[in-house]
Amino acid sequence: MRSGHRLGRPFGWLWGAYGTSALGTWLAFGAFPLIAIRVLHSGPAAVAALSSVGAAVGAAVAVPLGPWVEFRRKRQVLIAMDLVRCAALLTIPAAFALGVLTFLQLLLVSVVVAAADIAFRAASGAYLKTLLPAEDLLVANARFESTAWTTTIIGPPLGGAAIGLLGPVATVVADAVSYLLSALGIRATGGHEPRPERGEAARVRAGDLLDGWRHILADATLRPLFFNTALFNGLVMATQPLLAVLMLGRLGFAPWQYGLAFAAPAIGGLLGSRLARPLVTRFGRRQVLVLAGALRAIWPIGLTFLGPGTGGLLLVMGVELGLIFCCGVFNPVYTTYRLERTATDRVARTLTAWAVTTKASTALLTALWGMLGGLLGPRPAIGLAGVLLLATPLLLPRRASAQHSEPEPDSRAEPEPSRT
Repeated sequence: MRSGHRLGRPFGWLWGAYGTSALGTWLAFGAFPLIAIRVLHSGPAAVAALSSVGAAVGAAVAVPLGPWVEFRRKRQVLIAMDLVRCAALLTIPAAFALGVLTFLQLLLVSVVVAAADIAFRAASGAYLKTLLPAEDLLVANARFESTAWTTTIIGPPLGGAAIGLLGPVATVVADAVSYLLSALGIRATGGHEPRPERGEAARVRAGDLLDGWRHILADATLRPLFFNTALFNGLVMATQPLLAVLMLGRLGFAPWQYGLAFAAPAIGGLLGSRLARPLVTRFGRRQVLVLAGALRAIWPIGLTFLGPGTGGLLLVMGVELGLIFCCGVFNPVYTTYRLERTATDRVARTLTAWAVTTKASTALLTALWGMLGGLLGPRPAIGLAGVLLLATPLLLPRRASAQHSEPEPDSRAEPEPSRT
């Protein structure tokens, strides 16, 4: 860390595995809706349900996975979730080749992938916290963030080309292979990970499913950050279908212009993530967290003034560039802050609760804004979301200590005699 910010070989394998699976995900971006439309001849309602219902049900399925992940070796969970996603995705090309692919199968696969994704994210946060010292977490999270935006830039164009040449099913195969390679990379991290101790209270009971939410809501600084990120992410994502309708329909933008409007500004995320640590070093964690969190909320209102032609395209790109740059700074800082505020034996449950809430709120707000778009029109609905986003900085933490000590372990999880 002190010399060239080296985080060690195990982190290098973990980072490479993350980049591989992220690239595979973006290669297959939009593949499921295209398969539903072109192969299964599904209507608009079915295609909308594929994304919203799949994500919502996947989030519900993932609720009991938090306590389950908490008391297992995280590296094994990461490998298992990668393999589950790989196997689930491979059923699609197999069914397509046999001529038995159905919409129900697409929906079930989307549910399995969504639930496994939440479990993977929960385990990866907990694993990262045991893999690196606290002072290295911000650098690690910034590298993950920069990798995410890099794959966002290069993945969709490559995936679009592959879909044009080989069809959407081929990109699903590429996504499945990326999860297999990710599992191999995580396995290569090596090292011995001790099994988490299970106490009498650690056995999964109905009440334990809410442990993650209890921890978040009991923490005076995590609580507002939790509501801020859930509302912000939900409102931003809820406007994306309406923006597609406005740009590709009423304003007459070509599909390549629509893709360019959102792919090119991802460079801002790459730049923002690279600046996150230097900004924290110079100005302090709290100042960067609050300022970046507030600045990211001011950009989406600009989409209300979207018009046709080159001017409109430049407007979208400018708004997205500013928004994504601020998110690129904010995300690794808040992710690190969240890890520091959570005891090691609670990380998986906390991250599961966070991800479940974010996915569920995004699905709910997307459905709600779809109805508002039908009643008011796309532009007024986008403007309403922009106005509400201006209020989200009020939910950012008002106070945050400069120094964070490791929270106390869960006192209920007393070690019990080993049973063999």
